[in-house]
Amino acid sequence: MAVTSSSMLLRNFSTVGRVAQSVRVTSRIFFSTGELIRVLPYTRSSRSICSTRAAHNEEAAAKATASVADTGAPTIFDKIIAKEIPSDIVYEDENVLAFRDINPQAPVHVLVIPKLRDGLTTLGKAEPRHVEVLGQLLHASKIVAEKEGILDGFRVVINNGVEACQSVYHLHLHVLGGRQMKWPPG
Repeated sequence: MAVTSSSMLLRNFSTVGRVAQSVRVTSRIFFSTGELIRVLPYTRSSRSICSTRAAHNEEAAAKATASVADTGAPTIFDKIIAKEIPSDIVYEDENVLAFRDINPQAPVHVLVIPKLRDGLTTLGKAEPRHVEVLGQLLHASKIVAEKEGILDGFRVVINNGVEACQSVYHLHLHVLGGRQMKWPPG
């Protein structure tokens, strides 16, 4: 039976190795092949620290834009729809535009937006007259997932308001996939 040393394990898992060089081995796992490996206890990696910073940046952005949420002023999405700002378009029809997020949170991260805002700054502002466009947005999300090859596993997220870190007040859906999604999300 082969034993994997903690130093070999650290070399194999470089992210853990950078942040946990002095951590003691605390448990053992046997594989079906009879090999024994030692497992390090959980440590906070630099990736989770970066995720925490990113979350704080999202919160700050949401708070900064909250004061202009419902002014009706053009948003960055209006400029993308008008083709004044370039974007990597994944899908487009007469009512919906889908494009890659410039700050992706997953290997696939596409934003799906209605071309006509019509008062839909947040999902909380939806009215009966918006039922059709809301359905079109969800259907477009499915088409995006299909085009991106993630139809077997993807997530659709709508941030609603400051408490949900919404920073652009033009209703938009995030289509996320290409990696294992965690639960709970947030």
